[in-house]
Amino acid sequence: MIQATLSIGDLARRTGLSVSAIRFYEARGLVKAARGAGNQRRFARADIRRLSFALIAQKLGLSIAEIEDKLSGLPQDQAPSAADWRTIAQSIQGALAAKIALLQKTQELLEGCIGCGCLSLDRCALYNPHDRAARAGPGPRFLLGDEASEFEGNEPLRAENGSLSATKSS
Repeated sequence: MIQATLSIGDLARRTGLSVSAIRFYEARGLVKAARGAGNQRRFARADIRRLSFALIAQKLGLSIAEIEDKLSGLPQDQAPSAADWRTIAQSIQGALAAKIALLQKTQELLEGCIGCGCLSLDRCALYNPHDRAARAGPGPRFLLGDEASEFEGNEPLRAENGSLSATKSS
């Protein structure tokens, strides 16, 4: 027989979360326990899904505030409907697509020049000669969305007193 409510220990076993993590999520309002006999916390079975969503959303890089925001639209006193979950899923599709694109680009470029300015790889001389990508700002420019072709034909950069500046062609 399937129980209508779960103890915090049962919920921990079903979700893979620690009891302390469940208490944290409860304190943040992601789940709400009823109190049973002996003042024991009793959770709705629907809380398995809420906590599972929180767990995977954190692994995907959503902040606790973003997770709270997404789950705040779900009913607390009844199991969310399929439409409720569809709404949440659709609301994070863009963020997930952007993360997937960044992961794919990182996978493709990580072994080569990423436009960070280190110029330590032979390929850097081809893709980022004279650290031209530095003009776009700090960080791994090619992983952040800049393309090496955007810097072709620009004046090369040269080191001058520890900083980079454009050289003048005559």
